[in-house]
Amino acid sequence: MDNVDLLIEDVYKRLECSDYIIDHCRVVYERSCDITKFYDDVDLDLVKAGCMLHDVGRTVTSDIEHAYIGADLLRDLGVDERVCLITERHVGAGITRSEARLLGLPDRIYVPETLEEKIVAHADNLVHGVTKVDLDFVIDKWTNKNMKRESIDMLISLHEELLGDFL
Repeated sequence: MDNVDLLIEDVYKRLECSDYIIDHCRVVYERSCDITKFYDDVDLDLVKAGCMLHDVGRTVTSDIEHAYIGADLLRDLGVDERVCLITERHVGAGITRSEARLLGLPDRIYVPETLEEKIVAHADNLVHGVTKVDLDFVIDKWTNKNMKRESIDMLISLHEELLGDFL
């Protein structure tokens, strides 16, 4: 991936991203570094671009649709499809096809598949606003929001998959 920093700045400018979106994305990127340090086989530029651009859809909406809207905005700008997929698949630990149907989302895959997609999604989980948090905080937050047990189990599984051997 060529000049990730220029890409990020260009997208921020073209989509008129707010300081809050940028600050949140920066902390998600910092959090991703806490995860990627354990891996030798990760595309660090792709993770950086994914972290820094994952929430660009929030320029349009703060609803769950921000993920696929952000991916489509990036596609319209000609951004690498791998970054678009990270954006599309970053919500929670993923949204199953059946859950996506219930939520009225377009028929797409919303569960992170690649290592980079998983890292960005989980780094985002471990950030609340612009504050780094731990897994217990996220479980409590999701429980208090009455999230489905399936979603919480997916979160725990993703955490164990990415960090289980290293903690």
